[in-house]
Amino acid sequence: MDSRTRVLTALSGEAPDKVPVALGFSGPDLASLAPAGEAERYRVDVRFVSFRPSPEQEQFERFVESLPRDTRIGGQALLRTYAEWGYQPDVTEVNPLAQARTPADLDAYAWPDTSAPYRYEGMAADVAAYHERGLAVAGNLPHLGGELFETGWRLRGFQNWNLDLLERPELADSLLDRLAAMSSRNAATVAASGVDVLVLDDDVGMPEHMIISPELWRRFLQPRLARVIAAAREVKPDIRVLYHSDGVITPIIGELLAIGVDAINPVQPDRMDGVAIRRAFGTRPALWGTVGTHAALAYGTPDTIRAEVRRRIQELGQAGLVLAPAYDLDEPDVPWPNLRAFLEAAEEFG
Repeated sequence: MDSRTRVLTALSGEAPDKVPVALGFSGPDLASLAPAGEAERYRVDVRFVSFRPSPEQEQFERFVESLPRDTRIGGQALLRTYAEWGYQPDVTEVNPLAQARTPADLDAYAWPDTSAPYRYEGMAADVAAYHERGLAVAGNLPHLGGELFETGWRLRGFQNWNLDLLERPELADSLLDRLAAMSSRNAATVAASGVDVLVLDDDVGMPEHMIISPELWRRFLQPRLARVIAAAREVKPDIRVLYHSDGVITPIIGELLAIGVDAINPVQPDRMDGVAIRRAFGTRPALWGTVGTHAALAYGTPDTIRAEVRRRIQELGQAGLVLAPAYDLDEPDVPWPNLRAFLEAAEEFG
């Protein structure tokens, strides 16, 4: 099997020739993490495409590259998307819609045009080039404006947003309808580029439970998420859908399946029990992630990571599994020997 077939087989809940490997749900590229000349030695089955930031943000990023390494300017999310929306997450958080009280107040906000053609220029060509190499391709929506729950809280502020859901449902509905329409347009664009997998990213989980109650998630987010998925499948009926949320989302797995989600990520092993999910649901949804805690990936040894990869495959089986680190590889930095151990173990035991 080539990588593309391998991933699509796993996302169908079946067993491919080898368990497919990814480096997360949005990248990064292995070449940026490995020593020079090392990346091509290892199998990574998935590549990612995404929308471009605004020209102003791209120009600013080029400037930032010239600054000394320890200059404090904010993280990638701030540089690439937050500033465009007027949201600032650092010491003093700025929420641009914090003062909104009625749906009419939302009309005065300068909504970014996340669907402008320059945002996805070259995306279809990139997908075609990856497919020529036999690779699977997953497409990400913009960070803000792609997520529903998270964008709401960043625009309104966390306390305001939760009060909206409980006490101001008309305002919450109006904001979420705008965001869902934006996400639906962009999901259709991603689907039209030819990707194999649409990635939907919205952190609604915490270490022990969900941030939003399952009941409120079903009321406010499930129907709108269904619209986004339907918009993508209207363009590309066979597109697969990966849903990402850190933390615990076990209470809504059944609902995710019902609206067409094929796989969940990252299934953090210190937060969610992959074996219990398998017992309850079988190989649908596919599990994308499952390997490593923050501490294990960054500070563990190659031997412990190797043992964990082997254990995950033994416990979860080859069907419906895409192995990937369950935490970001750059938060904190994961040393190359540990990442290499993950890739080598996936090849040996998968």
